[in-house]
Amino acid sequence: MGIEDDGGLAAELREVVRGEVRFDATARALMTMDASNYRRVPLGVVAPRDAEDVAAVLEVCRARGTPVVARGGGTSIAGQATGTGVVLDFTRHMNGLLELDPDGRTARVQPGLVLDRLQAAAAPHGLRFGPDPSTHGRCTLGGMIGNNSCGAHSVAWGTTADSVRELSVLTARGERLRLGRDWSGAPEGLRTLVEGELARLRTGFPELPRRISGYALDALLPEHGADVARSFCGSEGTLGVLTEAVLDLVEAPAVHALAVLGYADESAAADAASGLLPYGPLTVEGMAADLIRAPIGLPKGGAWLFVETGGASEGEARARAEAVVRAADAVDALVVTDPLAQRGLWRLREDASGTATRMPDGTEAWPGWEDCAVPPARLGAYLRDFRALLTAHGLRGAPYGHFGEGCVHVRIDFDLLTEAGVARFRRFSEEQADLVVSHGGSLSGEHGDGQARAELLPRMYGAEMVALFERAKAVWDPDDLLNPGMLVRPARLDDNLRFAVLPRRPVDVAFGYPHDDGDFRAAVRRCVGVAKCRTESGGGSAVMCPSFRATGEEEHSTRGRARLLHEMLAGEVITDGWRSTEVRDALDLCLSCKGCRSDCPVGVDMATYKAEFLHHHYAGRLRPAAHYSLGSLPVWLRWVARARAAPLVNRLAAVGPLARLGKRMGGIAREREIPRLASGTFSRWWRARPPAPESGGSGQLVVLWPDTFTEHLSPSVGRAAVRVLESARLRVALPPTLLPGRRPVADGTSRTPAALLGARRAQVCCGLTYISTGRLDRARAVLRRTLDLMEPVLEAGVPVVVLEPSCAAALRADLPDLLPDDPRASRLAATVHTFAETLRQYAPHWAPPALNLPVTGQTHCHQHAVLGDTADRDLRTSAALTGPLTGGCCGLAGNFGFEKGHFDVSRTCAEDQLLPALHSAPENAAILADGYSCRTQIEQLTGIRARHLAEVLAEGLEREGRE
Repeated sequence: MGIEDDGGLAAELREVVRGEVRFDATARALMTMDASNYRRVPLGVVAPRDAEDVAAVLEVCRARGTPVVARGGGTSIAGQATGTGVVLDFTRHMNGLLELDPDGRTARVQPGLVLDRLQAAAAPHGLRFGPDPSTHGRCTLGGMIGNNSCGAHSVAWGTTADSVRELSVLTARGERLRLGRDWSGAPEGLRTLVEGELARLRTGFPELPRRISGYALDALLPEHGADVARSFCGSEGTLGVLTEAVLDLVEAPAVHALAVLGYADESAAADAASGLLPYGPLTVEGMAADLIRAPIGLPKGGAWLFVETGGASEGEARARAEAVVRAADAVDALVVTDPLAQRGLWRLREDASGTATRMPDGTEAWPGWEDCAVPPARLGAYLRDFRALLTAHGLRGAPYGHFGEGCVHVRIDFDLLTEAGVARFRRFSEEQADLVVSHGGSLSGEHGDGQARAELLPRMYGAEMVALFERAKAVWDPDDLLNPGMLVRPARLDDNLRFAVLPRRPVDVAFGYPHDDGDFRAAVRRCVGVAKCRTESGGGSAVMCPSFRATGEEEHSTRGRARLLHEMLAGEVITDGWRSTEVRDALDLCLSCKGCRSDCPVGVDMATYKAEFLHHHYAGRLRPAAHYSLGSLPVWLRWVARARAAPLVNRLAAVGPLARLGKRMGGIAREREIPRLASGTFSRWWRARPPAPESGGSGQLVVLWPDTFTEHLSPSVGRAAVRVLESARLRVALPPTLLPGRRPVADGTSRTPAALLGARRAQVCCGLTYISTGRLDRARAVLRRTLDLMEPVLEAGVPVVVLEPSCAAALRADLPDLLPDDPRASRLAATVHTFAETLRQYAPHWAPPALNLPVTGQTHCHQHAVLGDTADRDLRTSAALTGPLTGGCCGLAGNFGFEKGHFDVSRTCAEDQLLPALHSAPENAAILADGYSCRTQIEQLTGIRARHLAEVLAEGLEREGRE
């Protein structure tokens, strides 16, 4: 059912709701899934502005019998954040921190507030909210209350229910309740129900710290304070709609230390975990080795416990961590007190929900049994039985999680694409439920039951207790309006699987998708919805996702775009396939920064997906003007260079009316200045140099790649690079020539390889501008020509130095992906080095000039995502350039920031990290940006001239008078 046949529901809601009411295909497609295996298509989405809007939605939907689903960050793993009626999106408006009381240690919040925002506000007062799921950068407090979330620190501070003081709730029938202790806010009939079932409630719940399954009716027992607010936690939006919460805060230790303990396997780690609880740790987290691809910095072992301790000083925190190490019977151990090192280790754990979705061999793995919990003392025995059950079903999984509380997360390589695989998923799920119960455990220890486990609750609680749950639901929501099919009267665990709607056969695509067996469907399935791309602030070196941080819109997040591509393949909500305007519009603000390629825990590469989509979307059709003007930039610039017309072009671009006309015709943002062309190209300068003496360089021969930006727009970077590389005694050549300082001539008298004779005007190109605009046929043609020109270089095995990070990334990643059947593509990709990598590998004993300067600036997003910047950081350190460069994205991102309609988002992206870093930089700081786009953005927004690292080093060599 769509907006055209919703029976007037959308119109009726718009009359009474002040927030956004969206029943369009994009809004519905974005909400079909959470982070689970399930998919439901809603009628529409409402972003309420306040509790009055929520009440209005409930009234309209109640009159029509339309279900209502409350949704926060959409990171639920059991399916409870999906529904077929109206979805309430609390992240748009009802996301405020209303009050922080440091003296009373409480916070009053709205349900859409992201946890990290609360933590940031509480931190200056030495306070924090105790529970902290690994999704803390994007999960909302309302979602945490709905699922009774826990997180790594629950051994110290408990679950969300332990931190809830009061809840403001609207029932489906419009009753406004304020829930608290001593039956405060209880709906009529709830107390009578409980008092008639005291014996059952006192004996029917397992005793363990992570029992999340079912309704927490035992919190209503008189000995537990008849706590209605606590009982509401974990009800998954099925009892009422939360509009406000008063939460307790805890005192945060001033300093943390981290003891990392190595064990033979995860069962041994699990056996040891409960024995560490008497030492008062803040965390006892476990991870198995098969989850970690590169266990750098970890002690020896096949599994590890991360045990965090706190104190008023580093010495106190370390002493507690060392006491844990002494008490632990570990294979190996280390204690980490450096905050950055701790952060790096914790990132391994926090990204596990994503990295676990791929087995080491690339096989897909899925949630479903994501967070069972057993008594901590039984965890080791449970894990051994669990491994045996996996083996019996021919399945694999990598356990990790909250070992100190007996809670295990795992993604399992279920086959959810075939009928036989789904049948095995069901059989395993039933036996797994029985196994958990046999160990005295809970089917859910953190993420709730949702659709994944609710069907199996009778195996844990028995039929009579489940019937009591149904009676409680009827007290709160007699019309079954709120999130029906969850917890009580649930849908079957193998219905509504999100993969069932995808095409049965592979889709014809242009890229090779080598990590997904060439299957675009598998590439799209990579996004499991953990939503790291929705983190509101990148921080550190993170890049993903600049357009979401600029707009706050789900459709402009990596997850949102992946959802739209999924629905495009499904063809139910988005029906136009590759011609879809919904997908096109969502991808329009994708900067192709490739940040998701590295920052997304499952390696979604939206830049590639965007190029693929544009390739199909515009096949046989007229493209936007910018695709021709900016996408064909190498061609235009070569024509200008051959005509030696750069000065004329610069003069014309300086004439206001002509510049405005040119920008309008080229689809370029009116706010942008047209960059000046260099009066002479880098290659022309190179050819004019005196031939290098044969003995001029004793080191490795390297080929310096004349990328379009260095060649035509910033040849000073190329000249500086030559200066530095030759100072390091490397022999430099330009393609297609292999001899330093030589060039092919028509009579063949040079010693240039014969294959290159007459190639003077031929120019290599990485195809970047064609790839970013989705002109993939043209990109392949350009790359094949480039491979032809580079054959002598490949045959000689000469390393290729690429100064522009985006071009280096295109050659290293996009080239072999576009030409997977040409062995030369992977050979060239393997020869590509960045400027700093070249010096590190081929001139390891060369000492750069000692510059003794602070630095700031931008690490290129493609360098972060594809190339890595370790060599650059080491080179800066060797040159006494101190200080980090910012992460994030400069916002220009090649053609993106120049395209019409993108300027505001481009500038907002720069304001996230880059511009604040420039404004706070010391006066004498060197401003570094190896990417031409980054340098252009900095100059156009601030007037500051940033430089490539090669330029700064070359200047230092000149000052020192070095050759």
